[in-house]
Amino acid sequence: MARRSVPILRHLLTKPNAPAFAAQTRSVTYMPRPGDGAPRAVTLIPGDGIGPLVTNAVEQVMDAMHAPVYFEKYEVTGDMPRVPEEVIESIRKNKVCLKGGLATPMGGGVSSLNMQLRRELDLYASLVNCFNLRGLQTKHDNVDIVVIRENTEGEYSGLEHEVIPGVVESLKVITKFCSERIAKYAFEYAYLNNRKKVTAVHKANIMKLADGLFLESCREVASKYPGITYNEVIVDNCCMQLVSKPEQFDVMVTPNLYGNLVANTAAGIAGGTGVMPGGNVGAEHAVFEQGASAGNVGNQKILEKKKANPVALLLSSAMMLRHLQFPSFSDRLETAVERVILEGKFRTKDLGGHSSTQEVVDAVIAALD
Repeated sequence: MARRSVPILRHLLTKPNAPAFAAQTRSVTYMPRPGDGAPRAVTLIPGDGIGPLVTNAVEQVMDAMHAPVYFEKYEVTGDMPRVPEEVIESIRKNKVCLKGGLATPMGGGVSSLNMQLRRELDLYASLVNCFNLRGLQTKHDNVDIVVIRENTEGEYSGLEHEVIPGVVESLKVITKFCSERIAKYAFEYAYLNNRKKVTAVHKANIMKLADGLFLESCREVASKYPGITYNEVIVDNCCMQLVSKPEQFDVMVTPNLYGNLVANTAAGIAGGTGVMPGGNVGAEHAVFEQGASAGNVGNQKILEKKKANPVALLLSSAMMLRHLQFPSFSDRLETAVERVILEGKFRTKDLGGHSSTQEVVDAVIAALD
Protein backbone atom coordinates (compact mmCIF):
# COMPACT_ATOMS: atom_id res chain seq x y z
CA MET A 1 0.00 0.00 0.00
CA ALA A 2 1.34 3.42 -0.92
CA ARG A 3 2.51 5.65 1.93
CA ARG A 4 -0.28 7.99 2.92
CA SER A 5 1.30 10.38 5.38
CA VAL A 6 3.40 12.71 3.35
CA PRO A 7 6.17 15.29 3.79
CA ILE A 8 5.31 18.89 4.50
CA LEU A 9 6.67 20.75 1.48
CA ARG A 10 9.83 18.64 1.33
CA HIS A 11 11.19 16.98 -1.80
CA LEU A 12 11.17 13.21 -1.67
CA LEU A 13 14.35 11.77 -3.14
CA THR A 14 13.53 9.74 -6.22
CA LYS A 15 14.75 6.17 -6.47
CA PRO A 16 17.16 5.78 -9.37
CA ASN A 17 16.38 3.42 -12.23
CA ALA A 18 18.39 0.33 -11.31
CA PRO A 19 19.44 -2.17 -13.99
CA ALA A 20 17.77 -5.60 -13.99
CA PHE A 21 20.88 -7.43 -12.73
CA ALA A 22 20.89 -5.21 -9.61
CA ALA A 23 17.45 -6.39 -8.47
CA GLN A 24 18.93 -7.95 -5.34
CA THR A 25 20.55 -4.72 -4.14
CA ARG A 26 18.87 -2.04 -2.07
CA SER A 27 18.09 1.19 -3.90
CA VAL A 28 19.08 4.46 -2.24
CA THR A 29 15.98 6.11 -0.78
CA TYR A 30 17.55 8.75 1.45
CA MET A 31 21.08 10.10 1.59
CA PRO A 32 21.59 11.81 4.95
CA ARG A 33 23.96 14.64 5.56
CA PRO A 34 26.39 14.13 8.46
CA GLY A 35 24.47 14.57 11.69
CA ASP A 36 21.00 14.02 10.18
CA GLY A 37 20.55 10.90 12.30
CA ALA A 38 21.04 12.74 15.61
CA PRO A 39 18.00 12.42 17.92
CA ARG A 40 15.67 15.39 17.62
CA ALA A 41 13.89 17.10 20.50
CA VAL A 42 10.10 17.29 20.08
CA THR A 43 7.79 19.30 22.33
CA LEU A 44 5.01 17.08 23.70
CA ILE A 45 1.67 18.41 24.97
CA PRO A 46 -0.44 15.48 26.28
CA GLY A 47 -3.52 17.71 26.53
CA ASP A 48 -6.91 17.03 28.13
CA GLY A 49 -9.12 13.98 28.58
CA ILE A 50 -7.87 11.09 26.45
CA GLY A 51 -4.88 13.15 25.27
CA PRO A 52 -2.40 11.73 27.81
CA LEU A 53 -3.60 8.20 26.96
CA VAL A 54 -2.95 8.49 23.22
CA THR A 55 0.26 10.53 23.53
CA ASN A 56 1.58 7.85 25.89
CA ALA A 57 0.78 5.33 23.14
CA VAL A 58 3.05 7.29 20.79
CA GLU A 59 5.79 7.45 23.41
CA GLN A 60 5.69 3.66 23.85
CA VAL A 61 5.85 2.99 20.11
CA MET A 62 8.68 5.50 19.54
CA ASP A 63 10.63 3.86 22.35
CA ALA A 64 10.04 0.38 20.91
CA MET A 65 11.24 1.57 17.48
CA HIS A 66 14.29 3.32 18.96
CA ALA A 67 13.15 6.32 16.91
CA PRO A 68 15.66 9.20 16.89
CA VAL A 69 13.41 11.58 18.82
CA TYR A 70 13.01 12.50 22.47
CA PHE A 71 10.17 14.44 24.07
CA GLU A 72 10.09 17.59 26.16
CA LYS A 73 6.75 17.22 27.94
CA TYR A 74 4.60 20.11 29.16
CA GLU A 75 1.28 19.95 30.99
CA VAL A 76 -1.22 22.24 29.28
CA THR A 77 -5.00 22.17 29.77
CA GLY A 78 -7.71 23.84 27.74
CA ASP A 79 -9.02 25.90 30.67
CA MET A 80 -5.76 27.84 31.04
CA PRO A 81 -6.04 31.54 30.13
CA ARG A 82 -3.21 31.15 27.63
CA VAL A 83 -0.47 28.76 26.51
CA PRO A 84 2.46 29.10 28.96
CA GLU A 85 5.38 31.03 27.51
CA GLU A 86 7.86 28.21 28.20
CA VAL A 87 5.77 25.92 25.97
CA ILE A 88 5.83 28.43 23.12
CA GLU A 89 9.59 28.84 23.56
CA SER A 90 10.09 25.06 23.52
CA ILE A 91 8.23 24.77 20.20
CA ARG A 92 10.16 27.71 18.75
CA LYS A 93 13.42 26.00 19.74
CA ASN A 94 12.50 22.47 18.64
CA LYS A 95 10.46 23.52 15.55
CA VAL A 96 8.22 20.46 16.02
CA CYS A 97 5.45 19.59 18.51
CA LEU A 98 3.17 16.60 19.05
CA LYS A 99 -0.03 17.26 20.98
CA GLY A 100 -3.15 15.57 22.24
CA GLY A 101 -6.53 17.28 22.19
CA LEU A 102 -7.06 20.49 24.17
CA ALA A 103 -10.64 21.05 25.31
CA THR A 104 -12.14 24.42 24.38
CA PRO A 105 -14.78 25.72 26.85
CA MET A 106 -18.12 26.58 25.24
CA GLY A 107 -18.99 30.28 25.44
CA GLY A 108 -17.60 32.51 28.17
CA GLY A 109 -14.42 34.53 27.88
CA VAL A 110 -11.85 31.69 27.63
CA SER A 111 -10.32 31.56 24.16
CA SER A 112 -9.18 28.39 22.43
CA LEU A 113 -5.59 27.45 23.21
CA ASN A 114 -5.48 25.62 19.88
CA MET A 115 -6.12 28.93 18.12
CA GLN A 116 -3.57 30.69 20.32
CA LEU A 117 -0.89 28.19 19.32
CA ARG A 118 -1.66 28.63 15.63
CA ARG A 119 -1.51 32.41 15.84
CA GLU A 120 1.59 32.58 18.06
CA LEU A 121 3.56 30.29 15.74
CA ASP A 122 1.85 31.37 12.49
CA LEU A 123 0.81 27.80 11.70
CA TYR A 124 -1.13 28.97 8.68
CA ALA A 125 -1.85 25.60 7.04
CA SER A 126 -3.86 22.76 8.52
CA LEU A 127 -3.45 19.46 6.67
CA VAL A 128 -5.73 16.45 7.18
CA ASN A 129 -5.25 13.25 5.19
CA CYS A 130 -8.52 11.29 4.85
CA PHE A 131 -8.06 7.86 3.25
CA ASN A 132 -9.31 4.28 3.35
CA LEU A 133 -7.36 1.82 5.48
CA ARG A 134 -7.37 -1.73 4.15
CA GLY A 135 -9.53 -4.03 6.26
CA LEU A 136 -11.67 -1.20 7.62
CA GLN A 137 -15.18 -1.32 6.17
CA THR A 138 -16.52 2.04 5.02
CA LYS A 139 -19.40 3.18 2.83
CA HIS A 140 -17.03 4.40 0.13
CA ASP A 141 -13.84 2.94 -1.35
CA ASN A 142 -10.99 4.74 -3.13
CA VAL A 143 -11.08 7.72 -0.78
CA ASP A 144 -7.76 9.55 -0.57
CA ILE A 145 -8.39 13.22 0.13
CA VAL A 146 -6.04 15.84 1.53
CA VAL A 147 -7.85 18.83 3.03
CA ILE A 148 -5.65 21.93 3.30
CA ARG A 149 -7.31 24.63 5.39
CA GLU A 150 -6.30 28.24 5.99
CA ASN A 151 -5.66 28.33 9.71
CA THR A 152 -5.39 31.93 10.89
CA GLU A 153 -8.32 34.07 9.74
CA GLY A 154 -11.88 33.81 8.37
CA GLU A 155 -14.61 33.27 10.96
CA TYR A 156 -11.91 32.15 13.41
CA SER A 157 -10.40 35.64 13.59
CA GLY A 158 -12.07 36.04 16.99
CA LEU A 159 -13.37 39.55 16.28
CA GLU A 160 -16.72 39.52 18.06
CA HIS A 161 -18.57 42.09 20.14
CA GLU A 162 -22.04 42.81 21.45
CA VAL A 163 -23.42 45.84 19.61
CA ILE A 164 -26.42 46.20 21.94
CA PRO A 165 -27.87 43.63 24.36
CA GLY A 166 -29.09 40.68 22.31
CA VAL A 167 -27.17 41.62 19.16
CA VAL A 168 -23.68 40.20 18.55
CA GLU A 169 -21.52 41.11 15.58
CA SER A 170 -18.87 38.63 14.40
CA LEU A 171 -16.40 39.67 11.70
CA LYS A 172 -15.07 37.33 9.02
CA VAL A 173 -11.64 38.46 7.84
CA ILE A 174 -10.19 37.34 4.48
CA THR A 175 -6.92 38.81 3.20
CA LYS A 176 -5.11 38.54 -0.11
CA PHE A 177 -1.87 37.62 1.66
CA CYS A 178 -3.28 34.67 3.63
CA SER A 179 -5.41 33.45 0.71
CA GLU A 180 -2.43 33.45 -1.65
CA ARG A 181 -0.09 31.64 0.71
CA ILE A 182 -2.59 28.85 1.51
CA ALA A 183 -3.26 28.44 -2.23
CA LYS A 184 0.49 28.28 -2.92
CA TYR A 185 0.87 25.71 -0.16
CA ALA A 186 -1.91 23.55 -1.62
CA PHE A 187 -0.53 23.62 -5.17
CA GLU A 188 3.05 23.07 -4.03
CA TYR A 189 1.86 20.15 -1.92
CA ALA A 190 0.02 18.66 -4.90
CA TYR A 191 3.05 19.15 -7.17
CA LEU A 192 5.58 17.59 -4.77
CA ASN A 193 3.33 14.64 -3.92
CA ASN A 194 2.20 13.78 -7.44
CA ARG A 195 -1.40 14.81 -6.83
CA LYS A 196 -3.42 15.61 -9.92
CA LYS A 197 -6.19 17.99 -8.87
CA VAL A 198 -6.80 20.89 -6.47
CA THR A 199 -10.37 21.91 -5.60
CA ALA A 200 -11.11 25.29 -3.99
CA VAL A 201 -14.10 25.25 -1.62
CA HIS A 202 -16.02 28.53 -1.22
CA LYS A 203 -19.31 30.38 -0.78
CA ALA A 204 -18.55 33.22 -3.19
CA ASN A 205 -22.10 33.16 -4.56
CA ILE A 206 -23.18 34.77 -1.27
CA MET A 207 -20.00 36.23 0.26
CA LYS A 208 -18.95 37.86 -2.96
CA LEU A 209 -16.15 40.03 -1.56
CA ALA A 210 -14.64 37.79 1.14
CA ASP A 211 -14.85 34.39 -0.56
CA GLY A 212 -14.49 36.16 -3.90
CA LEU A 213 -11.03 37.34 -2.80
CA PHE A 214 -10.14 33.79 -1.72
CA LEU A 215 -11.20 32.43 -5.13
CA GLU A 216 -9.36 35.16 -7.02
CA SER A 217 -6.16 34.23 -5.15
CA CYS A 218 -6.61 30.52 -5.86
CA ARG A 219 -7.13 31.19 -9.57
CA GLU A 220 -3.98 33.32 -9.80
CA VAL A 221 -1.89 30.61 -8.15
CA ALA A 222 -3.51 27.86 -10.24
CA SER A 223 -2.38 29.58 -13.44
CA LYS A 224 1.24 28.93 -12.41
CA TYR A 225 0.68 25.15 -12.15
CA PRO A 226 -0.61 24.10 -15.60
CA GLY A 227 0.06 20.43 -14.88
CA ILE A 228 -2.48 20.35 -12.04
CA THR A 229 -6.21 20.41 -12.72
CA TYR A 230 -8.00 23.17 -10.84
CA ASN A 231 -11.71 23.43 -10.10
CA GLU A 232 -14.07 25.11 -7.65
CA VAL A 233 -17.08 23.95 -5.65
CA ILE A 234 -19.56 25.77 -3.40
CA VAL A 235 -19.27 24.46 0.14
CA ASP A 236 -22.84 23.13 0.49
CA ASN A 237 -22.60 21.27 -2.82
CA CYS A 238 -19.14 20.10 -1.72
CA CYS A 239 -20.59 18.36 1.36
CA MET A 240 -23.23 16.65 -0.77
CA GLN A 241 -20.60 15.53 -3.29
CA LEU A 242 -18.37 14.24 -0.47
CA VAL A 243 -21.00 11.89 0.91
CA SER A 244 -22.13 10.71 -2.53
CA LYS A 245 -18.93 10.55 -4.62
CA PRO A 246 -15.83 11.33 -2.50
CA GLU A 247 -13.41 9.64 -4.91
CA GLN A 248 -13.70 12.67 -7.24
CA PHE A 249 -11.67 14.80 -4.79
CA ASP A 250 -7.89 14.84 -4.44
CA VAL A 251 -6.45 17.97 -2.74
CA MET A 252 -8.97 20.47 -1.36
CA VAL A 253 -8.04 24.02 -0.33
CA THR A 254 -10.44 25.94 1.89
CA PRO A 255 -10.91 29.00 4.07
CA ASN A 256 -10.84 28.36 7.81
CA LEU A 257 -14.36 27.39 8.85
CA TYR A 258 -15.23 25.41 5.72
CA GLY A 259 -12.06 23.36 6.09
CA ASN A 260 -13.05 22.27 9.58
CA LEU A 261 -16.41 21.01 8.30
CA VAL A 262 -15.04 19.45 5.12
CA ALA A 263 -12.20 17.62 6.91
CA ASN A 264 -14.55 16.10 9.46
CA THR A 265 -17.02 15.04 6.76
CA ALA A 266 -14.25 13.42 4.71
CA ALA A 267 -12.87 11.72 7.83
CA GLY A 268 -16.28 10.25 8.65
CA ILE A 269 -16.59 8.86 5.13
CA ALA A 270 -13.12 7.28 5.17
CA GLY A 271 -13.29 5.54 8.56
CA GLY A 272 -13.80 8.08 11.33
CA THR A 273 -11.83 10.78 13.10
CA GLY A 274 -9.99 8.15 15.15
CA VAL A 275 -7.81 7.10 12.22
CA MET A 276 -7.14 10.36 10.35
CA PRO A 277 -3.68 11.97 10.76
CA GLY A 278 -2.95 15.64 10.44
CA GLY A 279 -0.86 18.61 11.39
CA ASN A 280 -0.65 22.38 11.48
CA VAL A 281 2.38 23.88 9.75
CA GLY A 282 3.98 27.22 9.07
CA ALA A 283 7.22 28.46 7.57
CA GLU A 284 9.24 27.55 10.68
CA HIS A 285 7.18 25.29 12.95
CA ALA A 286 4.87 22.27 12.82
CA VAL A 287 2.39 20.87 15.35
CA PHE A 288 1.15 17.34 14.69
CA GLU A 289 -2.11 16.07 16.19
CA GLN A 290 -5.22 14.06 15.39
CA GLY A 291 -6.31 15.26 11.97
CA ALA A 292 -10.05 15.71 12.37
CA SER A 293 -11.72 17.19 15.45
CA ALA A 294 -11.04 15.20 18.61
CA GLY A 295 -14.69 15.27 19.68
CA ASN A 296 -14.04 12.48 22.17
CA VAL A 297 -11.30 14.39 24.02
CA GLY A 298 -13.58 14.83 27.03
CA ASN A 299 -15.40 11.49 26.83
CA GLN A 300 -15.13 10.35 30.45
CA LYS A 301 -16.38 6.83 29.74
CA ILE A 302 -13.67 6.18 27.13
CA LEU A 303 -11.07 7.61 29.49
CA GLU A 304 -12.19 5.47 32.45
CA LYS A 305 -12.17 2.30 30.36
CA LYS A 306 -8.86 3.34 28.71
CA LYS A 307 -10.28 2.52 25.28
CA ALA A 308 -9.33 5.62 23.29
CA ASN A 309 -8.25 5.00 19.71
CA PRO A 310 -4.52 5.82 19.31
CA VAL A 311 -4.35 5.21 15.53
CA ALA A 312 -4.85 8.84 14.39
CA LEU A 313 -2.06 10.14 16.62
CA LEU A 314 0.23 7.24 15.72
CA LEU A 315 -0.21 8.08 12.03
CA SER A 316 0.27 11.78 12.80
CA SER A 317 3.54 10.88 14.53
CA ALA A 318 4.54 9.02 11.36
CA MET A 319 3.92 12.24 9.44
CA MET A 320 6.10 13.97 12.02
CA LEU A 321 8.92 11.47 11.49
CA ARG A 322 8.84 12.05 7.74
CA HIS A 323 8.78 15.80 8.32
CA LEU A 324 11.93 15.36 10.43
CA GLN A 325 13.47 13.41 7.53
CA PHE A 326 13.41 10.00 9.19
CA PRO A 327 11.50 8.26 6.34
CA SER A 328 12.38 4.65 7.19
CA PHE A 329 11.02 5.05 10.74
CA SER A 330 7.88 6.65 9.34
CA ASP A 331 7.36 3.82 6.85
CA ARG A 332 7.93 1.21 9.54
CA LEU A 333 5.36 2.77 11.88
CA GLU A 334 2.73 3.20 9.16
CA THR A 335 3.20 -0.37 7.97
CA ALA A 336 2.74 -1.70 11.51
CA VAL A 337 -0.45 0.33 12.07
CA GLU A 338 -1.86 -0.74 8.69
CA ARG A 339 -1.11 -4.39 9.47
CA VAL A 340 -2.96 -4.21 12.81
CA ILE A 341 -6.00 -2.58 11.16
CA LEU A 342 -5.97 -5.11 8.30
CA GLU A 343 -5.81 -8.12 10.64
CA GLY A 344 -8.75 -6.72 12.60
CA LYS A 345 -7.99 -8.52 15.86
CA PHE A 346 -7.23 -5.42 17.90
CA ARG A 347 -9.55 -2.47 17.35
CA THR A 348 -11.18 0.05 19.64
CA LYS A 349 -14.95 0.45 19.86
CA ASP A 350 -15.17 3.22 17.22
CA LEU A 351 -13.70 0.76 14.69
CA GLY A 352 -16.06 -2.05 15.64
CA GLY A 353 -13.85 -3.78 18.21
CA HIS A 354 -13.52 -4.03 21.98
CA SER A 355 -9.79 -3.50 22.52
CA SER A 356 -8.22 -1.10 24.98
CA THR A 357 -5.73 1.54 23.97
CA GLN A 358 -2.90 -0.54 25.44
CA GLU A 359 -3.93 -3.67 23.52
CA VAL A 360 -3.79 -1.72 20.24
CA VAL A 361 -0.39 -0.28 21.20
CA ASP A 362 0.97 -3.73 22.07
CA ALA A 363 -0.28 -5.06 18.72
CA VAL A 364 1.40 -2.20 16.82
CA ILE A 365 4.68 -2.81 18.68
CA ALA A 366 4.48 -6.53 17.89
CA ALA A 367 3.86 -5.68 14.21
CA LEU A 368 6.94 -3.44 14.00
CA ASP A 369 9.12 -6.48 13.36
